[in-house]
Amino acid sequence: MNLTVYQVDAFAEKVFEGNPAAVVPLTEWLPDATMQKMAMEHNLSETAFFVKEDDCYHIRWFTPEAEVDLCGHATLATAHVMFRHLAYSSESICFKSRSGNLSVKKEGDLLVLNFPASEVEAKYIPTGLKTAFGIHPQECFKGREDLMLVFKSENDIINLQPNFSLMLESTSRGIICTAKSEKYDFVSRFFAPSVGIDEDPVTGSAHTMLIPYWAKQLDKTTLVAKQVSKRGGVLECKHLDERVEIGGKAQTYMIGNIDI
Repeated sequence: MNLTVYQVDAFAEKVFEGNPAAVVPLTEWLPDATMQKMAMEHNLSETAFFVKEDDCYHIRWFTPEAEVDLCGHATLATAHVMFRHLAYSSESICFKSRSGNLSVKKEGDLLVLNFPASEVEAKYIPTGLKTAFGIHPQECFKGREDLMLVFKSENDIINLQPNFSLMLESTSRGIICTAKSEKYDFVSRFFAPSVGIDEDPVTGSAHTMLIPYWAKQLDKTTLVAKQVSKRGGVLECKHLDERVEIGGKAQTYMIGNIDI
């Protein structure tokens, strides 16, 4: 079986920025075990697979260790592949997923994700997470899949020293660390060792929780965010009550052939 694979840097102005994802178009689903092995072989934070279904597309995402319910950067990468390489002619793409209906639209040179917003519920900071980053967080919130820790300053986020063993004590998919920013509206970093990703460079799905929180804190619905990982990425954000929009650019790094 021969398949085409695209490697795309999502939320990136140019290659080697943002978050790399593999995208594999399919005409029909492969066995789950095969897709998981392919994601392990790619060894990127996410591999996206998609199949056309009527007027929509069913999309699934795999880390090297597990299938996940939602992934922003790999969805952005998939839309980029469809618009740029697969001659998709409409201005908007409909996706079906384990997290419900999603969409991506073109707005100039931006691709804009429309995702369900995550609830934001305050909770006590778990004991292990109080010391997992070398800097104590001020607050903790629980979302649909992740925990979010709020820190005092942007420098705190940049200077975090993560202890991944302590993070594994959490039952959440990942840990979002965030603070208000001077240049942007807010900054963040994202850690998910429980699904094989120590630190994710730019995490669209985490912003389904970040956007509602910061929209309320800053009393505004349109925000600009920066994920301050080593690669980094800028996200254009909008709060739409039960939905959020997350915009960014994407760049193709590589197109290859899979022979299995």
